[in-house]
Amino acid sequence: MRLRYAMVCSSNQNRSMEAHFVLKREGFDVCSYGTGTHVKLPGPSLREPNVYEFGTPYKQMFDDLRRKDPELYKRNGILQMLKRNLAVKTAPQRWQENGPDGYFDVVFTFEEKVFDMVVEDLHTRDHILLKPVLVINLEVKDNHDEAAVGARQTLALCQELEATDRWEDVIDDVISTFERQHRRKVVYAISFY
Repeated sequence: MRLRYAMVCSSNQNRSMEAHFVLKREGFDVCSYGTGTHVKLPGPSLREPNVYEFGTPYKQMFDDLRRKDPELYKRNGILQMLKRNLAVKTAPQRWQENGPDGYFDVVFTFEEKVFDMVVEDLHTRDHILLKPVLVINLEVKDNHDEAAVGARQTLALCQELEATDRWEDVIDDVISTFERQHRRKVVYAISFY
């Protein structure tokens, strides 16, 4: 694989991690991030989410939720999700603090507000390299089933990008073909490092 990818959602838990897992399994150079101020996982009610700092190990979250209510978090799939995350990396990372990770060729987001935050962040960085970065938003509902579908579609789009010599020359056609094949609207922008 010649391109470097970043998968970004709000908490670096479900959508970005499912895509990270799928792409990593297929041999892609991929990282994942969240854009939120904290990592939020569902709790016993909508008003009682479980909130963690970015950098808190997935294992620590797993142990915490298993201690609180193992049946609830098993039933809603959170414990299984955290097990998957553990197999991919140690802890959720925040997009806005990813400077040490270097640059990416393609950044996928899975929600419009996350896309806006990533594009805004890239525009406020110093553009030293003037290296283009493609930011793509594939809108995906934040549940386990939709995350799995979104990850497979992200993989398909990444495979199309890998098959091109220069994505900059063909991106309109690649996106248009993808939208027709998958019946999904994709938004994208180009920024620079």
